[in-house]
Amino acid sequence: MNFYERWILPPILDLVMRQKHLTKYRREVIAAARGRVLEIGVGSGLNLPLYGKQVELVYGLDPSARLLAIARRRAAASAVPVDLLLGSATAIPLADDSIDTIVMTWTLCSIPDPLAALREMRRVLKPDGTLCFVEHGLSPEPGIELWQHRITPAWRRIAGGCHLDRKIDELVRVAGFDLTSLQAEYAPGPRTMSYMYEGCACRSHSGGIGSPLSAD
Repeated sequence: MNFYERWILPPILDLVMRQKHLTKYRREVIAAARGRVLEIGVGSGLNLPLYGKQVELVYGLDPSARLLAIARRRAAASAVPVDLLLGSATAIPLADDSIDTIVMTWTLCSIPDPLAALREMRRVLKPDGTLCFVEHGLSPEPGIELWQHRITPAWRRIAGGCHLDRKIDELVRVAGFDLTSLQAEYAPGPRTMSYMYEGCACRSHSGGIGSPLSAD
């Protein structure tokens, strides 16, 4: 990470992600969490106050030490035990089949190799576990999609690697998951940045993982 990503961007992300219109999505996703939870991209810990008694433990994984330092304050006030882990979603430091629920909120857009990360999530998720997510991504409207592709190269340089044009449901399927629910809609804000995919998925039991997909 460069100076900007290490010191400037984390507090900006913490501030931006506190937007009130995002709370609805957070609550809906966290409400589905059960048992031992792994939150990918826990960031500054904005989801931690939302976990309830149905959750045994939350592992919060993030590559930013600065964001985890902010998250520790929220973890200390959490109603459930929290173990914060510094690391990458493409090398999750947990055992196979050890997690009941994986949670992602606006995370997959900024992971350099989203398919590798999703396959790692599949590895640590129990066979009967659930992946719950809300992510922004590619719009179905051709005009907006075109602008998302145009803006993304510059946007990801200033927004911590954030891609505006990833088709989230397709990435999840190709990585070896079956979608059990999916809702897609525009949230308030610029349409190039606010098309939301919210859903849950389970490990595919077909035995195979999908073919490669370009996520750039």
